[in-house]
Amino acid sequence: MPELLMGNEAIARGALEAGIRVATAYPGTPASEIMTTLMRLGPGAGVYTEWSVNEKVAVEIAAGAAYAGARAMASMKQMGLNVAADAVMSLAYIGVRGGLVLVVADDPGPHSSQTEQDTRLFARFAKLPVLDPSCPREAYEMTKYAFELSERLNLPVILRPTTRTCHACQDVAVGSIPPRPPVPGFVKDPRWVIMPSLAAKQHVWLNEQQRRAAAELAGSPFNEVQLQGPAGVITSGLSYYYVTEALENLGVKLSLLKIGTPYPLPEELVLDYLSRVEKVLVVEEQEPIVEDQVINLAWRHHLPVQVAGKHNGYLRREGEFNVPIVTAALARFLDIEPEGRPSRTGAPPLPARPPLFCAGCPHRGSFYAFKKAAGERKVIFTGDIGCYTLGAAPPLAAMDTCLCMGAGLGLAQGLVRVQPDTRLVAFVGDSTFFHAGLPPLVNAVHQQTPMVVVVLDNETTAMTGHQPHPGLAEDAGRRKVDIDGVARACGVETVLTADPLNLEETLAVARQALAAPGPALVILRHPCPQIVKPTGRYQVDTTACTGCQTCINELGCPALMPAGDAVQITATCTGCGLCRQVCPVAAIEEVV
Repeated sequence: MPELLMGNEAIARGALEAGIRVATAYPGTPASEIMTTLMRLGPGAGVYTEWSVNEKVAVEIAAGAAYAGARAMASMKQMGLNVAADAVMSLAYIGVRGGLVLVVADDPGPHSSQTEQDTRLFARFAKLPVLDPSCPREAYEMTKYAFELSERLNLPVILRPTTRTCHACQDVAVGSIPPRPPVPGFVKDPRWVIMPSLAAKQHVWLNEQQRRAAAELAGSPFNEVQLQGPAGVITSGLSYYYVTEALENLGVKLSLLKIGTPYPLPEELVLDYLSRVEKVLVVEEQEPIVEDQVINLAWRHHLPVQVAGKHNGYLRREGEFNVPIVTAALARFLDIEPEGRPSRTGAPPLPARPPLFCAGCPHRGSFYAFKKAAGERKVIFTGDIGCYTLGAAPPLAAMDTCLCMGAGLGLAQGLVRVQPDTRLVAFVGDSTFFHAGLPPLVNAVHQQTPMVVVVLDNETTAMTGHQPHPGLAEDAGRRKVDIDGVARACGVETVLTADPLNLEETLAVARQALAAPGPALVILRHPCPQIVKPTGRYQVDTTACTGCQTCINELGCPALMPAGDAVQITATCTGCGLCRQVCPVAAIEEVV
């Protein structure tokens, strides 16, 4: 019976049907729903699931299970693969016993990422096979196939969906979830110890696996050929659907080669296709991974085929594609005017909306208090990835740098070495503190760096969907790891805590931390308003309000709106009370 599944749900379903025993992940859009689905369905099927502290740890846990012969999966977004890279690169040399699938979701656009990096390029770098699903249905099928391929090659296999595939919904003819197969168990063998002498031998083995993989993928059902004449299109991933709709709009038919296995390229299949056409346009989002391999293949075999794509400007390397972009590229490639059925009119542009914290977000009080406490003092605020990146936006404007997870702590240590007259304040989230904040914190203590680390603890991983992290309350089988205890154990002597919705208290703590000589750590803790029900709300006494709009201009809360000569508090108010604390004329009162 078909089920309507989101792409990420389809991947999770495919993994369950493939018999996984262990699934790990670190949250990151667009991949997060893979693990949330596995956590909902997996435990009942005998699958161990966890949100790991970061992507490297997630891969290592999954690899350990695969060493013992179990099937395992680790999922993440594309930048998470950078964190996991050290383990993944060595794992390619060591290999696996049970099937190991790494799901790395790319974000062309990018919609919620600092980079547009192409995981297919990383797969080629690591010499690991990569599968590129074009839709949720194919993501489901590819997930099951990936485990089989991994075990046949004894290599991890990367599944690389993109944002649209992850979040689109489609009917998928799912199968049953079988009982978990028995785990053979870990067998001690020198092959698991990557000594340099073994690495040299394994590199030869790894290169041989590339040839085996290419031969295997030549017969994969995820690569399809449709011959329709001397001109053709080679396409990969979601671009396949852009191409088919663009061809329909143009009213033309071309020879089509759909590549679902972009690395290693199934050379025999592609060679046969290239020998039957005179010219091809390669259509793929992001980097020219397939295009480069096609050009290389045509050159090595002296084929007279013309190859067009990104290298000669038919398509761009940045951003997402869509039907109009691909239609224009095809029309230019065919030297025709776009005719036939017109493309659907695009959606009207969305109204401009500045990025702001939610109403009641405790981070608003944290940034406001530290900016007030800094006053005229020379201060640089460093930060990183999370909801709190919005602290850079006006009116708070209290984040001066954002590079990557946990980088605020490291950047601050570099800045203070060349600007000793400047106080450095590094903001980090609670989940990020555990993910990437600990090594730079230890470094700051060891080097006795004069800086302030501010942990914005909203008791969740809010930006990606409220996943748990090690700093949260204990439950069955898990133990809370206290941030303040960790900081003290690392050697931080000044550890302070405050509720950021209590401005007076937070200002006092911020001033004390800024005056501390060595590294100080401040924990500003209040639950995210999206996981705690509002306790009340506030309203404006219009007879007392002078219309100065201090509350709006200082805090930027979306619940505050100008209303004639006064200010209005809308129904989105969650009762945090920050506006009452900044109002200079005491015109804001709690609704009784």
